[in-house]
Amino acid sequence: GCLGPRCCGRCRRAAYCGPEHQALDWRRGHRRSCGQHAAGDDSADAIPEHNEFLFPEYEILIEPEEPEFPADGTDDEQGPEDTSKDVKEQEELGAAGIADESFQSLDEETLEAMAKHETEEEKIFQMFKKQVAAEPEQIIRYCRGGEGPLWVSGENRPEEKDIPSCLCGAKRIFEFQIMPQLLNHLQVDSLGESIDWGTLVVYTCADNCGGGNEYLEEFIWKQDYSMGCT
Repeated sequence: GCLGPRCCGRCRRAAYCGPEHQALDWRRGHRRSCGQHAAGDDSADAIPEHNEFLFPEYEILIEPEEPEFPADGTDDEQGPEDTSKDVKEQEELGAAGIADESFQSLDEETLEAMAKHETEEEKIFQMFKKQVAAEPEQIIRYCRGGEGPLWVSGENRPEEKDIPSCLCGAKRIFEFQIMPQLLNHLQVDSLGESIDWGTLVVYTCADNCGGGNEYLEEFIWKQDYSMGCT
């Protein structure tokens, strides 16, 4: 709810944080209200509310990611619940066998293409969904200098040459990624023009230049969902 540092040069009443928002507001109706109210007009309805630019605020909780299986897990022991799972899996395999018979009419090249698509693209997306399911509210994954990002697709992934070096000359390394769940929390559809991404991956200076006293330009890679992801 704070006013931006810039204001309309004509009416001097509408505040903005930058020229992009000012241009957007001008197209959405300020050109009419600005002409109707001269500078110094103190009427309450001189400038409309700008709530469409305000995202809801939340507190971000930082927690380490728990391992998928506990260290003292007893995966080798099989209880009644596991036995029922085995029976279900056998039933599914039997159903798959019937389905395989219907696929015998497809040529080998078509089957190979279907199998390749499933193993390469679907496997990556299923892994992404499985990881996200452990923490459905997660909006940021932070792991500077450690494991790489959790990709949502096998397509449009950067190579080392695609990540530009920092202005100081040092290479940039993966620091954190922004998850698509953030879109739900920000309620971006209320803006009228929805935005979307699979994941946003941020690469920062490996030497951490700047001393932490100033903002530095870093590099972000936007990866969308694959067309084959469902």
